[in-house]
Amino acid sequence: MPYLPCLNTSTIRPASLMDKIDAAAAAGFRAVELWNDDVTRYVQEGGALQDVQERLRERGLTVPSMIAIMGFVGNDTPGREERLREARRRMEQARDLCAPFIVASPPPGPTDLAQCGDDYGELLALGREVGIRPAMEFLGFVGQVNSIQAAREIMERSGDPTATIVIDWFHMVRGDGRDTMLEDLRALRGEQIAIVHLDDVPYTKLFGQMTDADRVYPGDGEIPIDELFGALAETGYAGPVSLELFNAQLWAKDPYEVAKTGFEKSRRWFE
Repeated sequence: MPYLPCLNTSTIRPASLMDKIDAAAAAGFRAVELWNDDVTRYVQEGGALQDVQERLRERGLTVPSMIAIMGFVGNDTPGREERLREARRRMEQARDLCAPFIVASPPPGPTDLAQCGDDYGELLALGREVGIRPAMEFLGFVGQVNSIQAAREIMERSGDPTATIVIDWFHMVRGDGRDTMLEDLRALRGEQIAIVHLDDVPYTKLFGQMTDADRVYPGDGEIPIDELFGALAETGYAGPVSLELFNAQLWAKDPYEVAKTGFEKSRRWFE
């Protein structure tokens, strides 16, 4: 497969951490995108990080990315040192699970992109110290950093050649960059992309009213997935593609069945 098949565990969020790992492996995925909060909760409830490491090894899964450093980029409120300590903790946790990347989320509203660039640059510098690379994320429903163009400006303003971006089909159609999303994607180099999030959404709502909960299995919505993968191929990207859904109807089902169905519906794009 030209892309590494990965399951973002938000797709089966209510399941336990170990069930998420087991379900991903049983479905055929070769990687799993974990959330820091899930791992932290597991340890706080008496589990050991070594148990997670061992389960991943037993199931033959890698962790290409973890989610996420939140509330740091674009945040000029008091408490910066505390936020930086938390960013380090999350980076170290991800590194200990051998993740090469950790997602850095954008601020929720209008922001100063110059400050965002400085903040992201600080995270990149800290990541070099820890041994992991933060990847800049855009979110289609936030006030400003909701497109490839906005995230790329932050990358450029960081002044760091190791800056990378998280690509997500849903956020590309939900945000302000949907009209130019194919050309914006083609303008990236493959090495600038940390991970690609695979999803779909029906166009039954106005774009501005869509939420994460509207995501559906790939092929069950109206995102032009084939065109997007065509543009992705032009970048030279050959890394992980991670199925990422937040659908409450799927959360109510057997996580093993959801993961299996997700793999089967995504398989042709992995290949």
